[in-house]
Amino acid sequence: MVSIDVSVPALAGPALLHTPGTGVTRGAVVALHGAAFPRRDQPLFEHLARTLGPLGLAVLTYDRRPSVDGSDVPLADQAADASAALGWLAERYRLPVGLYGFSQGAWAACVVAAERPDLTWLALVGCSGVSPAVQMRFHADEMLRRAGFDQSDRDQLSRLRLAVEDVLRGQGDREATGALLAQAATRPWFPLAYLPPELPPEDFRWDDLDFDPAPVISRVGCPTLLVYGDQDEAVPADESVRVWRREGSRELTVAGLPGCGHLPTTSAPDAESITVEDISPDYTEALRAFFGG
Repeated sequence: MVSIDVSVPALAGPALLHTPGTGVTRGAVVALHGAAFPRRDQPLFEHLARTLGPLGLAVLTYDRRPSVDGSDVPLADQAADASAALGWLAERYRLPVGLYGFSQGAWAACVVAAERPDLTWLALVGCSGVSPAVQMRFHADEMLRRAGFDQSDRDQLSRLRLAVEDVLRGQGDREATGALLAQAATRPWFPLAYLPPELPPEDFRWDDLDFDPAPVISRVGCPTLLVYGDQDEAVPADESVRVWRREGSRELTVAGLPGCGHLPTTSAPDAESITVEDISPDYTEALRAFFGG
């Protein structure tokens, strides 16, 4: 594998192109980030390049554009950057191109794939088939369940999240929800709730809160790989697969990873501490089988 810094005119930040060290390049893949993985040189992308290089595939990675006011980068912006990167690759190589997306990046990859019939591959790891609001309800509830909190605590969290969601939609009672947040912030489970102790400013909106991936998934036509850890704590995997089977690509491959959570690892549960060596060999094999077929 040969890795070189490249400049893709439509991207705000730097990019990194990984090419096969020997042999013929037969295609290229653009990699999209998870919410907590904004950099081009992260271990998941390095592992992807190491895995796909021997199969004759180049991999383009880049730094995700910065967020504004601490909010998530809108999926439309992430998709626009990925589409621009695909265009640059297609022009440079004039070969088949594909997308890889992890977690939040899987949503953006679906948006792109729905609009680009030229894609040859779509590989999605930890792809949620439900909206960010529903996915985060699942995630927070699952974190409390695994930590041993009882149903009353989980119900309190559920009511709190629903109230905060309504405020973010511009529909809820800010004063009452702020009081609920202040009360919940004293509870032992609050650090697992993925909520701030105070409401954001009144003009704050989360544009993608209710993004429904199903209509987008229904327009994806290329062969698609879905990968989920069998212990995924962040995404309702079974429900997501059902959405894909109902709405999605006719050529759908679903791979389960024994002993893995949302990350395709068995030994590094924290995104900050993951290394290439932590990545599950079952995951590596799933990528090889899909891209090498």
